[in-house]
Amino acid sequence: MAHEQEEEDPHLGAGPDEDEQQLFREGESESWSLLSDDSVLPVYERERKPGSANTLLEACGQNDLQTLRRLLERGLTQEEVRELDINGRNGLMLAASMGFVDIVVGLHHCPFIDINHQDNDGNTALMIAAQAGYITIMNYILNFYAGVDTEVRDSRGFTALIKAAMQGRNDCVSSLVMAGADLNSVDTTRGKSAKEWALKTGRYDTLYRLRRLQLRPCAEQFCDGYVAEWPELRQLVAKATAPKTRGQRLSERLRSTLTIGLPHDPRDNGVLDHMVRMTTSVRSPLVATGCRPLCPTSPPEAGKRRLAVPELAQRNPGADLERRSVRHSDGSVSSASPSVDSGSVSGSSMSLASCCTDAARRGSVLSNRVRGLLPRGIGQRNSVFPAGCIPQIHITRSAERTPKKEKKKKMSKAHLEPPLWKYKEAKQERKRERVKAEEAAEREKSEKKKKKKKKNNKKKK
Repeated sequence: MAHEQEEEDPHLGAGPDEDEQQLFREGESESWSLLSDDSVLPVYERERKPGSANTLLEACGQNDLQTLRRLLERGLTQEEVRELDINGRNGLMLAASMGFVDIVVGLHHCPFIDINHQDNDGNTALMIAAQAGYITIMNYILNFYAGVDTEVRDSRGFTALIKAAMQGRNDCVSSLVMAGADLNSVDTTRGKSAKEWALKTGRYDTLYRLRRLQLRPCAEQFCDGYVAEWPELRQLVAKATAPKTRGQRLSERLRSTLTIGLPHDPRDNGVLDHMVRMTTSVRSPLVATGCRPLCPTSPPEAGKRRLAVPELAQRNPGADLERRSVRHSDGSVSSASPSVDSGSVSGSSMSLASCCTDAARRGSVLSNRVRGLLPRGIGQRNSVFPAGCIPQIHITRSAERTPKKEKKKKMSKAHLEPPLWKYKEAKQERKRERVKAEEAAEREKSEKKKKKKKKNNKKKK
């Protein structure tokens, strides 16, 4: 009897074949490096005090921020910065692999750092952070390290996007795609893209995220021309307020009583999608009071290269960055001035921007050179780690008195009282007995005092 082959789902595809299973051996799989036998065993190294590291590599591996600051103040040579460990990793890659966020932020000021340096396996700092799922470190590298290449491949031809998709790091996948990572790039060994690897490894949530990004490649809420109004609202209101016949009302009542309310996913372009877009848009008060967009005419888009803050500051002078908008595709300055300026922001945002002094602004993470080129609203704080400027909030008491709570009215005899549970009845009885015992004790004390007073008065007479 001939063996009948089952039809394959075109969306899911076939599972891993025999040739592909050799990529997922114990010693070679991507997930095996994250959870191996050595990661479960206890660490027998001695705990070192902060400030005990001698070199930059030791400070990055031990999360020694105090030593890192001391070395940066002293000044570092190219040999000290590019010192590697036994695996060929520099200090930034060590900090990214262990999740040391403060070290990654502190190394932003360090000179001679090669952001695209590859270790013995071909991994970069961006690949390590994306594979491990450290979204904060990865976003900081993409936004504040100049010259990051998202298409660097390791020894097996995997990019940072493919590694994040294989491990199911959905947030990292979204950030890489919106930063300009190529969705169609394939590895050199098997010739599969990030979507295909997510399908092969069973990361269906990641595959769904990639499909959603392809359906909506542009973040419209970050564009200057975005209007925070739901286009379907008028139609729905007109439909709800329109007069209905008796048959329509009867059919609606029957549908509402007979339908079963099962949980389901929110509808596309529905109320939930509109609320998310509206609260994260440029014109939203939640965003406008905290920051000011540098490029409102060039919103984030899937597959478009996003320039880092140092690259924007280097390519454009400070006056153009303050008065005009920047396009992230090539770093050019457009002639159209952004409509979202300091004059259109509410009074609360103006108070936040002007509350800082020069001494408070020095504590910002951005360097003095970059801060001078950026607008005032951006230079005073860091979007990843707010520092330096802390807005002062003054609380004033209102003149009107707080209204007192109205006492509950007693229910009349005509109304039925709600049922009382047995444990509540027992609780109320214990409370009554306790009150009665306290009252009896107070009475005895008062009687004893009266008797003592009478005796004292008789003795005095």
